Amino acid sequence: MNHLVYPWSKRGLLIRLASVLLVILLALGLSGCSAAQSSDRPSRLVIPTPSGPSTFNYPLNQSAYSVFGYIYSPLIEEHPVTGELQPGLAESWEIAPNGQKIIITLRSGLKWSDGEPMTVDDVIFTYNEIYLSDKIPSSFKDILRVGRDRTLPTVEKLDDRRIEFSVPEPFAPFLRYAGGLPILPAHVLADSVRTFDSQGNLRFLSTWGTNTDPQEIVGNGMYRIRSYNSNQRVILERNPYYWREDPQGNPQPYIDQIVWQIIESSDTQLLNFRSGSLDTLDVQPEAFPLLKPEETRGQYTIYSPGPDTGTVFMSFNLNQGKNADGRPFVEPHKSLWFNNLAFRQAVYYSINREVMKNNIFLGLGELQHSHLPVQSPFYLSPEQGLRTYNYNPEKARKLLLEAGFSYNENGNLIDAEGNQVRFTLLASAGRKVREQMATQIAQDLSRIGIRVDPLFLSFNTYVNRLSKTRDWEAFLGGFTGGVLEPHGGYNIWSVNGRLHTFNQGQQPGEPEIEGWVVSDWEQKIDDLYVQASQELDNDKRRELYGEAQKIIAENLPFLYMVNPLVFDAIRDRIEGIDYTPIGRGFWNLYELKIRE
Repeated sequence: MNHLVYPWSKRGLLIRLASVLLVILLALGLSGCSAAQSSDRPSRLVIPTPSGPSTFNYPLNQSAYSVFGYIYSPLIEEHPVTGELQPGLAESWEIAPNGQKIIITLRSGLKWSDGEPMTVDDVIFTYNEIYLSDKIPSSFKDILRVGRDRTLPTVEKLDDRRIEFSVPEPFAPFLRYAGGLPILPAHVLADSVRTFDSQGNLRFLSTWGTNTDPQEIVGNGMYRIRSYNSNQRVILERNPYYWREDPQGNPQPYIDQIVWQIIESSDTQLLNFRSGSLDTLDVQPEAFPLLKPEETRGQYTIYSPGPDTGTVFMSFNLNQGKNADGRPFVEPHKSLWFNNLAFRQAVYYSINREVMKNNIFLGLGELQHSHLPVQSPFYLSPEQGLRTYNYNPEKARKLLLEAGFSYNENGNLIDAEGNQVRFTLLASAGRKVREQMATQIAQDLSRIGIRVDPLFLSFNTYVNRLSKTRDWEAFLGGFTGGVLEPHGGYNIWSVNGRLHTFNQGQQPGEPEIEGWVVSDWEQKIDDLYVQASQELDNDKRRELYGEAQKIIAENLPFLYMVNPLVFDAIRDRIEGIDYTPIGRGFWNLYELKIRE
């Protein structure tokens, strides 16, 4: 989930964090329409998503599938080709010589999607009362913390158009994060962050759920929500108050509506695309040989930016704590397995990722070894010293026997207490590739005597199990982002991070977790990320992130699988596509047009 913050792209969000942000990556991705089209027939772009939104409350979102990239714009944007920062809702910014103060100046005349003025007070409200508030459990607080003391920035109003952000010590990604988060409307949300319901819960925590009237959701992006039908679609309409216009003074974007079609099954998405009812498709490996020869007849083009910038991995629940009822999150004997490094290494050696790459991904990818993408300037390759785990079941068996496991007469692996080694592997339903991966993992591990029970859940149910109840043993998942700035993934690697999924500690508003243990190597990764965020010399930052990658590869909180090539199919009737590796096909959503 690199709740993941990122470039404007099909999976892009508002800033490039990491993430992580298991974070909101399908958002701004798609669109187009002609400004000259008849108002009698609104132009539409239909886009598939495997899951509907889990919330319309941006700070509380943990799903990778959301509409936030459509309905919000950041103060400062990332250029999709160069990665350089450029003005968004902000007109300009100034950075103090020591890099510890930033003054951001807003554009004049900004408005919310309901027509109300957007002001400096909205920025102050959003940071001081939401992102920096201890009462609101947002993963973005993790990436805004500075130094070992985890100090938060201060945000102050200078005048009607200027805001000053300050940090107590150097912070390398300061500007990227000060300007990259969405701003929320104080005139709509202020009461909810200052009042409590009859049960004593902050009203904001139940505000803007998916049962909210879409007309009540107010943003500042290119679109606003027109309607939402649960498990069917979200329809977005052009925001008439959006600030951007073309050189001739015509308001942008040109498109009238975006239909965000909820189709859980990737096979069904493919059928709908081939029938012409979808305008774009995230092409899965098994569909590429089918779709590529049909490009001309089907009137679409398949683009590829190269390897995916996210990760796909298997992870064990290392949490040794107990829930509020005193019940361990993981059965004690299974927790002993999962927290045994030799066990995790043996499992990794037993997964035939070459077969996975060739059979499931049809050879369209490479084995993945690091949490950072190969495109990142901070990526550490195996040739540079990163440990790898190529398929070696004999080595796996040897590790398990040395760790005190044994085999019974049926060839089943048992622990020292006689318990058969068997666990459940969660995965998201409907995504054919993920289902195939989970099935192969189960087959591979059965060859060393381990019984794996894949369990496929709807995406929102799956996320809830992982991040809220912590009721899971192992899962197959992924994070996205982190190409240019690894600190966006700090909400994963901070021991207190909201996306520290494999050993998630107590979060704001939750009861204390009895028996929660942080290992030395977890704390060391956290420390390295803090050091790297304070270091302004990129060569030294590269060394620190390299050391973190080595520790992660040694201790295996995540077992990385295959890094596939990415393919996007886009209808040729969409004019203005300027496909880039970072921004993908729809980074310039505001200027795309549809040819009828």
